[in-house]
Amino acid sequence: MSDPDLPRESQSEATVRSYDALARAYAEHLFHELERKPFDRAVLERFEAGSPPGPCADLGCGPGHVGRFLAGLGREVTGVDLSAGMLEIARQLCPGLSFQLGDLRALPFKANSLAGVAAFYAIVHLDAAGLGQALSEMGRVLVPGGSAVLAFHVGQQVVRVEELWGVKTSLEFSFFEPEAVLAALSSESFEIVECQTRRPYDADVEAQTERCYIVARSRGKREGARGI
Repeated sequence: MSDPDLPRESQSEATVRSYDALARAYAEHLFHELERKPFDRAVLERFEAGSPPGPCADLGCGPGHVGRFLAGLGREVTGVDLSAGMLEIARQLCPGLSFQLGDLRALPFKANSLAGVAAFYAIVHLDAAGLGQALSEMGRVLVPGGSAVLAFHVGQQVVRVEELWGVKTSLEFSFFEPEAVLAALSSESFEIVECQTRRPYDADVEAQTERCYIVARSRGKREGARGI
């Protein structure tokens, strides 16, 4: 039996611990995934082309492959992740990029300092309240007219993963309906530029889930209280 007096690990702490343990295997399996995902590359290219001049952030960057792709398009990119283990791998694989430890719900950037934010599968460990906090933070750090691109799994379920690539984990993946994310973006002063869904690529490329991709433009907002 567990000791009731001992503090219970939060899901956020469990997520960090899991990704610290997963970092190397994650990079081995997914660092080159964009090479086999033309739809995803096209979305990122449109996001980059539609963003005003200035730096971008790759949120929930993992090993840094999305930021690396954007840097290849000519952007200055900073990767942000909760997992120090992931950032260690990202710095090894992407030596020309900058990386910071940080939380989507309290981003380590000044207000109106970024031209764009990419959140490719970065919101998948948030509940509805956390999603609202993350979108509010994206709106805070973007310049007026700055762009955000989000990718996520479509649905309403929460999937618990206790093992991935042979590594023990404690991860909860939240699926979202596109309409709910669109409404949350609109409530945070974003204008929707595009919203598309796609069926999964083959099983050797990715998990077999429907995906949604949204590009939105910030209308600008006053600097307010930070997230968590």
